[in-house]
Amino acid sequence: MNITVWNEYRHEKKNPVVTDIYPDGIHQVIAGFLKNSDVNVKTATLDEAEHGLTEDVLTTTDVLIWWGHVAHDEVSDEIVQKVKQRVLEGMGLIVLHSGHFSKIFKTLMGTSCDLKWREAGEKERLWVVDPTHPITEGIGEYFELDHEEMYGEHFDIPVPDELIFLSWFEGGEVFRSGVTYKRGNGKIFYFRPGHETHPTYYNKNVQKVIQNAVKWASPLKRERPVYGNAQSLETTKGE
Repeated sequence: MNITVWNEYRHEKKNPVVTDIYPDGIHQVIAGFLKNSDVNVKTATLDEAEHGLTEDVLTTTDVLIWWGHVAHDEVSDEIVQKVKQRVLEGMGLIVLHSGHFSKIFKTLMGTSCDLKWREAGEKERLWVVDPTHPITEGIGEYFELDHEEMYGEHFDIPVPDELIFLSWFEGGEVFRSGVTYKRGNGKIFYFRPGHETHPTYYNKNVQKVIQNAVKWASPLKRERPVYGNAQSLETTKGE
């Protein structure tokens, strides 16, 4: 399996708090816990040529992981369309935290993807609401993050194909923090935790969820359906 971890990589260069937590970038931490003998992991960032998502990279990527926040508007519409096409062709897409407002996620959802938020370092409790789902394998009934940014309902997304996690925050809000969709031949998982000023991606439960999601989102080992004008399989009256 070939995984590409994409990160706009801006906070880590400008905010010393983020630099202390992720000195080599959020993408490098995620890539680090995904690496094993069964996968190839590469990274890509916003300021690289074509945002690091060249034709060759996208063509060979089975699952793309996306983290963005302050520079959504700087992502090229042309690249967004190429990523969308790859998802429709079968590439898996995992969108993390503030990636809910990325061009690619909003394009695939067709809604504003807006929500309530508050930066107060509150406790987040993530409840597993679908214990049969492979993304929750190895996760208990719930897990907690001591300090996270609050996201609250209403989350303006289409009704999910599957609701996997529901978050409760210390301030009282709840949020659909783990949801799945299918678009074309591709599978999409949105996972909420991951504010840049908290060490969320070092949490073993968060890592386990993303590892499980990569397996779930990977393309099926079969040929894509054939579209367009088709010859009849049987002899028809018009022939």
